[in-house]
Amino acid sequence: MRRALRELDAGTWFAGLRRGQSESRATIPYLDLFGARWKVHTIADWTDHDVHRYLTKHDLPYHPLCEEGYVSIGDRHSTRPLQDAGDEELTRFNGLKRECGLHDIDLADL
Repeated sequence: MRRALRELDAGTWFAGLRRGQSESRATIPYLDLFGARWKVHTIADWTDHDVHRYLTKHDLPYHPLCEEGYVSIGDRHSTRPLQDAGDEELTRFNGLKRECGLHDIDLADL
């Protein structure tokens, strides 16, 4: 992501983070400025129901792993289905953190 933003000289980055996904995302703003780059969270206040309604309205599929009990998709080594983790917060990185690094990058350094 760092390389793509740098090479494309992107001034704005749109992300699909939602406040209801985790405690660490509960206060994300709609718009963040990092140096000269903006990060926009257009669906920050959407609920799971809102996502379902949007996907249904536009005839879009859910991620195929949702049918296997995955409520959050991270890397293949540390993402677990909800029934194995017991709590949505614990489905990624064994509960140690929520973000994979994609959303933790320092955009001001790009």
